[in-house]
Amino acid sequence: MQAFWEKDSRLLVDVAMGRTSATLVIKNGKWVCVQTGEIVPNTDIAIVNDRIAFVGNNADHTIGENTQVIDAKGAYLVPGLLDGHMHVESGMLTVSEFVRAVLPHGTTAMFIDPHEIANVFGLKGVKLMVDEALKQPNHVFVQVPSCVPSAPGLETPGSEITPEDVAEAMQWEGIIGLGEMMNFPGVAASDQKLHQEMDVTRKQRKVIGGHYAALDLGLPFHGYVAGGAQDDHEGTRPEDAIQRARQGMKVMMRYGSAWHDVATQVKAITEYGLDIRNFIVCTDDAHSETLINEGHIDRVIRHTIQQGVNPIQAIQMATINTAEHFGLTTEVGQIAPGRYGDVLIVDDLIRFEVKKVISKGKLVATEGHLNVAKPKISHPNWVTESVKIKRKFQAEDFQVKTNQVGQVKANIIGVIENQAPTKHVKAMLPVQNGRVMMDKTQDIVKLAVVERHQASGRVSVGFVQGFGFTTDCAIATTVAHDSHQLIVTGTNERMMALAVNHLVDLGGGQVVVRDGEIIGEVSLPIAGLMSDQPAAIVAEQAASVLEGFEKCGCKLNNPNMQLSLLGLVVIPEIRLSDLGLVDVNQFDFIPVIEELNELE
Repeated sequence: MQAFWEKDSRLLVDVAMGRTSATLVIKNGKWVCVQTGEIVPNTDIAIVNDRIAFVGNNADHTIGENTQVIDAKGAYLVPGLLDGHMHVESGMLTVSEFVRAVLPHGTTAMFIDPHEIANVFGLKGVKLMVDEALKQPNHVFVQVPSCVPSAPGLETPGSEITPEDVAEAMQWEGIIGLGEMMNFPGVAASDQKLHQEMDVTRKQRKVIGGHYAALDLGLPFHGYVAGGAQDDHEGTRPEDAIQRARQGMKVMMRYGSAWHDVATQVKAITEYGLDIRNFIVCTDDAHSETLINEGHIDRVIRHTIQQGVNPIQAIQMATINTAEHFGLTTEVGQIAPGRYGDVLIVDDLIRFEVKKVISKGKLVATEGHLNVAKPKISHPNWVTESVKIKRKFQAEDFQVKTNQVGQVKANIIGVIENQAPTKHVKAMLPVQNGRVMMDKTQDIVKLAVVERHQASGRVSVGFVQGFGFTTDCAIATTVAHDSHQLIVTGTNERMMALAVNHLVDLGGGQVVVRDGEIIGEVSLPIAGLMSDQPAAIVAEQAASVLEGFEKCGCKLNNPNMQLSLLGLVVIPEIRLSDLGLVDVNQFDFIPVIEELNELE
């Protein structure tokens, strides 16, 4: 296998000069030249093996007897799209199946942070992803997960990654940098371990990924930036984008299945007039059903254009800006000699429907259909043995008990639709026979985290508001960022136990129970995070879970993504871990039930 950086410059010159034939030539296109912001008509592209040798108005001199010729018929020639920050595991797919889902949509390079599987299996899980990434027909760059666990002392991880692990992984082929530095309070507090990981990355001259999830843009933000994070995808407001760009960070505006932050942050460009050079689009977390039915980075480009962004600028934020950030402008992100032959043929830049995809110099997809075989991948047995729970759960496991009578004041997690942050809600809940009850009139139901890595049998129970459930139901998942314990929510404790027990039998995944019957499920045996099935099958199964949410009365957009983040103890305001309820603003535990008997 040829190393990523290798190129035969003499061969490229010989093809450009017409002394040697190209392997593939694209004729009669309109070149979307992201490096200059132009659209250049009557352009041909000559590719030899996997690299571009010539871009000009006539490549006939490069065509030989065995050259494959594609007539673009006046369509646009767009650089292959780059997703600057994403988690393969969020698609519930293996690397290979994720690539097969997004390649027809024009994604020719992905920058993945496998910190989901790292939280379950540690460095050996990361290596599993890296090895598979190197076998793909597009470019899959891997960032070494930085915060495993994401919040030491506030949760029980399945594994740990140390600065020594980061140093080892930085030597692997395919590693592009350090994954998102999620423990932003730790960075601002000069935590030694976190700064050691960033120092290792700097010495390798690789990119440090950021994750500043707080709204406070005061000293904690400035301390975090000073620590060295070079990008951030957690902004949700125009001022977040403006301040990050001014401080020298790349603003990663995400438009995934559930996190819709482009519309607000892009106002920094459309209304405040900031230069686009420091702006990148990404998906972060994209559900398999979204990939199959709506698209990937092509979907993000369409959405960005709808916000009033010039089409070429939207494309630049998904190509050359991303490549520049990761130090890859000599390799990907633009159509130019010496770069990889990653070219899309698109009829209309506004609709942005990809007709043909050329990746690494090969025509890999036409009209949404793949033309390339799936690489052969085998997984060791240990990847399917991640749900370690040795007992059956009962309804009593999900009760909250109290000595108070009448009603109690509770700290409750409030869901915010289409955003990762939560609200810290305080409300009064009724007490019956020493048990704190749910209150569907306030849209408050149970939430529990079951520890699944050490077979401890530990259950942490709290309350959540915002799902809108109207029936007796429960929904459970082993996709529960970042420690990926087993999370269950519901209006009925007996059904919560049924959902958890069924999920354990599956070996991981997601399940919906309504009125005592299983009405939706997706099986995710690989680390409890990914399926070994094709994307279309996973999308169909995942759709049954989303339909299950709806049948339970939930009207949120992609509520399973919302559920999966309720244990993520590094995004404010409050979360539930297997060890208890966490105030993320204070990075400390708080009680589910307070002593006071009335609201302040």
